[in-house]
Amino acid sequence: MQTRIRSASEARGFAVTRLLTHWAEIVGEGVAQVAQPVNVSYARDGFGATLSILTTGAQAPMIEMQKDQIRDKVNACYGYRAIARVRITQTAPTGFAEGQIAFAPAPRQPRAPDPATLAAASEAVREVGNTDLRLALEALAANVLSKVKSTDKRST
Repeated sequence: MQTRIRSASEARGFAVTRLLTHWAEIVGEGVAQVAQPVNVSYARDGFGATLSILTTGAQAPMIEMQKDQIRDKVNACYGYRAIARVRITQTAPTGFAEGQIAFAPAPRQPRAPDPATLAAASEAVREVGNTDLRLALEALAANVLSKVKSTDKRST
């Protein structure tokens, strides 16, 4: 199995398979969640390779600012200054078949509605005769009443 992994990674230019298998440990968990290595291409003169990283358009500016740190960490993995440049490739979350990045949004924490808010919403729409309309308006009123007030005071 090790031989197959090595030959597949060498076809992409990765002389050190550890870069692929331990990406999160090398660059950090934050970068690894939003970007992954795709290719290492070597210059014709043989000095300084280019590491291509795949990320989404939204994350690209953040990765762009961290290119020097990523290059230094990858070179530490190689043990010498193998990577001279880092190139960022952007794609959609359901990008190319080979370079898909698994994007998981932060889990939503549903808030339990406040009983006082529910009671106030129910009281506000008590006189509506149509049951379906009353339930819809009650849900809307509960959302409006439970909305967190912003402390940002802007002049209008």
